[in-house]
Amino acid sequence: MNGHGGPTAPGAGAPRNLDYRVAHVSEHLAAGDLAELGVRIEIRGEAVLLTGTVPSERCRHDVLRAVREELPETAVHCDLVVADTSAPDHAEEVG
Repeated sequence: MNGHGGPTAPGAGAPRNLDYRVAHVSEHLAAGDLAELGVRIEIRGEAVLLTGTVPSERCRHDVLRAVREELPETAVHCDLVVADTSAPDHAEEVG
């Protein structure tokens, strides 16, 4: 029920709660074991979108797992890019 005596609509109040929870997840990613500052979490409707660059496929997996654990009832879309850290295969020409 809401403050006016009627039932609460599905999802009512969820955006503000989701804002808070997304902020918490962002802090956890930045300060926790992952210490991942290159990831942004944006709310898109009733889902979240992960964007940014991570150093490895393992880190990508760990970030995605952590977000899904923190927001189990929220759809998570992942657009994280793994940085290419391989050595160049040719010399760079400087002109």
